[in-house]
Amino acid sequence: MFRSILIASAAVAGLASAAHAQESGPYFEGGYQYLDIKPDGADSGVDTNGIAGRAGWRFNTVFSLEAELATGIDDGEFDYNVDEDELNFDDNNDGDLSDVITASGDVGLNYLAGIYGKANLPLTERLNAYARAGYAYVDLDASINTPGGVNVNVEDSADGPAFGAGMSYDLSDNVYLKGDYTYYSFDSTDTSGVMLGVGYKF
Repeated sequence: MFRSILIASAAVAGLASAAHAQESGPYFEGGYQYLDIKPDGADSGVDTNGIAGRAGWRFNTVFSLEAELATGIDDGEFDYNVDEDELNFDDNNDGDLSDVITASGDVGLNYLAGIYGKANLPLTERLNAYARAGYAYVDLDASINTPGGVNVNVEDSADGPAFGAGMSYDLSDNVYLKGDYTYYSFDSTDTSGVMLGVGYKF
């Protein structure tokens, strides 16, 4: 009887240890990144497509810490209302840099980086909802064509808080599909993004 209790206790301890090992550990994600970038003065947002990767650590079934890095794979076109003084040239040659000109151009994502705390909420055995909050940095490259025929290349960067939420679905104990929305509160750009991808838990 005593021997049976010892064997049963060892089995329970082994299962608990295995469960704990699955609850904590590293994970990696990758996939498609869509960004809607609206620079100050733009009439509407610019659709930009990219690829993103994330790496994180699960402390338990609820809380994780993750870092992300994304880069653009194409540029988005936009219309732009801007002061001549901001571009530092007189586009219509009237001697006045206070004129507002309507220009067109395109903007590309050089890279987007951030770090986040992530809270996970299991909905079913395989389906999970999560929210994340953190801080992000974005670096953009824009080309502006003015009505006077001048082409201006501008590289700009911004940083600020970021908040998002999403869902994931476990295909197995290690592999899962995921999708989420993130709002980036940058000073010079109003930016939001959607990531669709796949992840692997170790």
